[in-house]
Amino acid sequence: MYPAASRAHLEGKSSLLCVASAMFPPLVQFSWKRQKEDGPLVEVHRGDGEQLELRESGHTVSILLIHQQENSTYKYRCYVKHEGGTVEAQIEQEVPAPAASCPPEREPADLPALQQADLFFQSQCRVKLFCLLYTVLIVKSLVYCCGLSLLMILRNKGPSTNCTHAD
Repeated sequence: MYPAASRAHLEGKSSLLCVASAMFPPLVQFSWKRQKEDGPLVEVHRGDGEQLELRESGHTVSILLIHQQENSTYKYRCYVKHEGGTVEAQIEQEVPAPAASCPPEREPADLPALQQADLFFQSQCRVKLFCLLYTVLIVKSLVYCCGLSLLMILRNKGPSTNCTHAD
């Protein structure tokens, strides 16, 4: 879970981002809970914020756009429900009241997860690039073979002088 950078923060709103990757089958369901200081953990309802989901090959992302209330600081948690069960994001993200002028700092424990996601994305791009290169080489070989075959057929056929036409 990460704080998402956006202009909404200037309008009294904050964005949180929760990423689920490398899950098979890729069908996941996100839910968000929040906790006010030392209060109970409660489900985030539609009136508290908007939830958007984006799906791309290998990744599913949930973005929670929070309508901040005056003098309220909450800790948010992201839950991902999958066939194997529900997984909770390891990091709690604190969203301060709108009076704060800068977004919350990312905790050091969050960096390895971000680096791992970045490495996974890079390796996925390399695999796709390799497949594209391999496909281009196969197509090039097929065009070369077809061209040579066509040239051989035309060369062997040549102009025919044995033809006799009966009138």
